[in-house]
Amino acid sequence: MSSGWIAGVDGCRAGWIMAREQLASPGRIEIAIHPGFATILDRHDPPTAVAVDMPIGLPARIGEGGRGPEAAVRRLIGARRSSVFAIPSRGAVEAQDYATACAIAAATSEPPRKVSKQAFMLFRKIREIDVLLRSDSQDVDPPWPQRVFEAHPELAFWRLNGERPLRHPKKLKGRPNPDGMGERRNILRAAGLPGGILEGKPPRGAATDDLLDALALLAIARRILDGRARPHPEPPGRDAHGLPVAIWG
Repeated sequence: MSSGWIAGVDGCRAGWIMAREQLASPGRIEIAIHPGFATILDRHDPPTAVAVDMPIGLPARIGEGGRGPEAAVRRLIGARRSSVFAIPSRGAVEAQDYATACAIAAATSEPPRKVSKQAFMLFRKIREIDVLLRSDSQDVDPPWPQRVFEAHPELAFWRLNGERPLRHPKKLKGRPNPDGMGERRNILRAAGLPGGILEGKPPRGAATDDLLDALALLAIARRILDGRARPHPEPPGRDAHGLPVAIWG
């Protein structure tokens, strides 16, 4: 039997929602809420692969094509492209307030671009993962950057749907869209996710779409483990700290 575990992780209101699968028990999936990402990266029981919906790898400057992964993924997912936010330079992400982030983003991009409010709301979580992946005291082999992979739910669903864009958005006017949720459940069911967990309620502090996204990311972690996942772009770029700059799917 294989040892270790894999997971799909999505940000949620309570912190992070994780769909975890033990490699020794395929199909047995545990759903849990973690207030901080550090509690997911347990060096005494480290994950083999985690696919997380959060940008990893922050270039010092952003060129005309953006950070790179976002443009590569938007071309694939059709009408769902608006769910892929443009991420600015490292300096902008490290800013503590919106005005400063916009000023730094404009000064470190060509052509100059500010920051969307939606992207700014992600910065705290981006920094949370970034600090962990760059830590000099990881005490785990292989290190976290070889275990934690940037992914995106809509790219995951595209991949699991035979590389076809989804027909329905998961939300309409900020509310769950039954057609979109049903489409995603059907895709996950076809990918081998248990029906009971697909129809279950999410834990307190997470929404139904957070749960489905985490399960889609778990499916990508499976693909990473068996070598079927691909980085976008390929090969991945690297930031000044050596972190990969790519979305896996």
